[in-house]
Amino acid sequence: MTHRNEDALHFLATRRSHPPKLLVQPGPDRDQLTQLLTLAARAPDHGKLEPWRFIVLGRQTLDALAPILHAAVLETGQQQAAADKAASALASPVIVAVISSPVASPKVPQWEQVLSAGAVCLGLVNAALASGWGAAWLTGHAALDQDFGRAHLGLSASERVAGMVHIGTRGDTPPERPRPNIAAKTEWRP
Repeated sequence: MTHRNEDALHFLATRRSHPPKLLVQPGPDRDQLTQLLTLAARAPDHGKLEPWRFIVLGRQTLDALAPILHAAVLETGQQQAAADKAASALASPVIVAVISSPVASPKVPQWEQVLSAGAVCLGLVNAALASGWGAAWLTGHAALDQDFGRAHLGLSASERVAGMVHIGTRGDTPPERPRPNIAAKTEWRP
């Protein structure tokens, strides 16, 4: 193997998400975000369909959406604590909504296109982390409530939020978490 990249392998072995509650201002500016989005777009994409798009939510938009999201959670019958938690998730310096936007294709099934959007989410988190930012890929009510997405993010009926990628300056270091037991999750077939 002549193309081994030890720095990249070390990054992948030690990377960890930074929960939104540990992100502080400032977030990346437009030029920095454009670079991160460009890196994230280098994701697997069978058929070159680009079945995803980005909605960058800055502080002004997030502040406007927080009370709307709070009310939307309460309207579903959830408790005040759940509504508070959902609205507080919008406190990140910047959030990129990665939108799964499938394209009609006779060759590439929709499922593969959804996976491509998921790969973009991970690519965006990794690009942000590798650039020195804190970042996390979450969903939550803002992503899972399709009515909220259509009304407040402008999603079409065929689109879904694949992830809300929170990005900001790293605050406290999150504690290490247990990692999967690879032996228990792997089947070897000779």
